Amino acid sequence: MKRVKNLKLKSARALMDLSQEALAEKVGVSRQTINAIEKGDYNPTIKLCIAICKVLGKTLDDIFWDEDL
Repeated sequence: MKRVKNLKLKSARALMDLSQEALAEKVGVSRQTINAIEKGDYNPTIKLCIAICKVLGKTLDDIFWDEDL
């Protein structure tokens, strides 16, 4: 399976001026988890995806849908 970087997550996080650490704190995971999701090294649970989207004010499609798949 190919690794897909999640640039949408990184971009949405940056637009809200949130560090990986700050987003991680808000959703209850480590900074390393957010980093791994952005790098495409970790597939988060749907529960974590929803929590991330709520903090960022985005939908699941906005952040996690990949048109290339």
